[in-house]
Amino acid sequence: MTPTDLTRLDAQLQRLHLHYIQSHYQALATKAAEQQRSHLDYLEQLVEGEATMRENRSIERRIRNARFPVLKSLDDFQWSWPKKINRPQIQNLFRLAFIATQTNVVLIGNVGLGKTHLSIALGRAACLNGHSVLFTTAVDIINTLAAAQSAGRLKREFQRYLKPAVLIVDELGYLPIDKHGADLLFQIISQRYERAPIVITTNL
Repeated sequence: MTPTDLTRLDAQLQRLHLHYIQSHYQALATKAAEQQRSHLDYLEQLVEGEATMRENRSIERRIRNARFPVLKSLDDFQWSWPKKINRPQIQNLFRLAFIATQTNVVLIGNVGLGKTHLSIALGRAACLNGHSVLFTTAVDIINTLAAAQSAGRLKREFQRYLKPAVLIVDELGYLPIDKHGADLLFQIISQRYERAPIVITTNL
């Protein structure tokens, strides 16, 4: 191909947002020729690389949109504390069957037992498996909805908590909630009921 042909091809790949193919087609073409690989093998390698890069970007976007305060995984969890935790039950949650069955998950325990860690790890696992997630606290939900109600945009703000496939509500019960706040939180829970799951951590 002439330099003009390559410039035209690069422009077309850029316009189609085929960034992996644009960055690698020349090097992989040279390698394929050296290894006497078929055109189909070369094409498969390019397409596979493009698909992998897009999936990785989708995962990164879902994790970013989830707004986890930190990233945690089940591998990082200290099973030695608390000693009475039901490990098989926790591990079973990470099969993510609760998403398909639209079943809520409630993690109950005192402060410092790893509830937030597990909820973040569970949300991260959901992101890796293609599900949208939002992590927030009960107080943040109430404050956000109360401000939205005062500004006359409550209905639109509700969608923020109804749209994700998994909503994680951390620290329910850690701070006192007045009746108005409880009513706002209840609306989120009731509207998601049997439609999309909620993961709740609480000390109650």
